[in-house]
Amino acid sequence: MSGPLKNARHERFAQLRAKGKSVDAAHAEAGFSPNRGNAARLNANESIAARVAELQAKAAEKAVITAADIARQLDEDREFARENKQSAAAVSATLGKAKLLGLMPERHEHTGKNGGPIEYRDLGEEEIDARLAALADKHGRQQLAH
Repeated sequence: MSGPLKNARHERFAQLRAKGKSVDAAHAEAGFSPNRGNAARLNANESIAARVAELQAKAAEKAVITAADIARQLDEDREFARENKQSAAAVSATLGKAKLLGLMPERHEHTGKNGGPIEYRDLGEEEIDARLAALADKHGRQQLAH
């Protein structure tokens, strides 16, 4: 690991790129005059690219450690709850770990206008047939126009 770049604007540019800023945005925010060519050249600079990779690796490592720490804590909480015959707390810790690890997808409830029920209308067979015919007719006309 090489550490921060000696040029403060280059370091700022690398930090912004590592955070996901576009080349042009990072170039401007680092204090450079807007110039796409210069921004692209700076981005391609070997020392800048290495610094961006280093910063991204540090961020990824930090995220992994955080997730691992939380998983360990949930394991400890689950064990403590089981030892104290607190089954609801043990289940909660297990579910928390499953969510952390992405084993339980989020549920989304869909509602209608203003959170009310979803309104629907039962279409009869004739209306469905008429709508399908209109779509087919429209599609056929579009095909002929092209």
